[in-house]
Amino acid sequence: MIVSTVSLRDFRSYPRLELELEPGLVLVTGANGAGKTNLLESLHVGTQGFSPRTRADGQLVRLGCDGARVALAGARAGRPILLELTVHPQQGKRAKLNGAALRSVEQLRTEVATLVFTPDRLAVVKGGPAARRAYFDRTLARLLPARTSLPIDYAAAVGQRNAALRRAAGGFGGRDAIEPWTHQVASLGATLVAARNETLTLLAPAFAERAAELGLPAAALDYPAEAPTVAHLDARLDRDLERGTTGVGPHLDDITVRSGLRELRTFGSQGEQRLAVLSLLLAEAEVLTELRGVAPLVLLDDVLSEL
Repeated sequence: MIVSTVSLRDFRSYPRLELELEPGLVLVTGANGAGKTNLLESLHVGTQGFSPRTRADGQLVRLGCDGARVALAGARAGRPILLELTVHPQQGKRAKLNGAALRSVEQLRTEVATLVFTPDRLAVVKGGPAARRAYFDRTLARLLPARTSLPIDYAAAVGQRNAALRRAAGGFGGRDAIEPWTHQVASLGATLVAARNETLTLLAPAFAERAAELGLPAAALDYPAEAPTVAHLDARLDRDLERGTTGVGPHLDDITVRSGLRELRTFGSQGEQRLAVLSLLLAEAEVLTELRGVAPLVLLDDVLSEL
């Protein structure tokens, strides 16, 4: 999406804003506290229905006000598009597309792809495995939209198996109640591992190219995962019963981000970690453009510090 007009009412620090933008790269400058990050946040909220900074909608509303409004006008694939989103802490969020009310704000994400870099995105590289799994599963949803629900479905199956394990361990159920969920975890887990591999296969070449251009040589993504099988899950059933959790599967996997032989989480500098995250974002933008034929909206906040 190309945004040409930003209209804000009582959003964060802005009582009112009417801003016209030119197509292409837009650089926002200003003193600390001027509202640069708030402006970028409004673009994310207006196109995705949620903030990349907080899940507390009340924080989006200017202090002392009842609600906030974000309206974005522009073009998508050469056609005009108007997005409107209102935030009322007591009533939730409501969105419109070209004047028509959407059933939920989540529908915005199917209409416009937006990628954002914020300083806390460094957790994708320097954080623990859970941060990387979450990031790449969100990437999976954008690149492979038909499999958007796969990570959620798999997590639900693991949750059900864990509940069955705890019931059996406590004497409130038999092992036969675990078996259906073992099959579900194995089936969905294998599909999730395959989808993650497909996602990384799409992403890896562009990631290496963008990273090299930014000064991070031989950048690569590794996902040495094996799909869980029923036999493997059954073989460790006693251990899972003892612990009350499923101890193998893609919910425990990790994706390694490296430069050459160096794993950047442990051996990368802060600047290299930042370059890796930025390269991932630019690579995804490139792949999304190829797959959808429409470039995503890319938002970069404080991207040059520590480089």
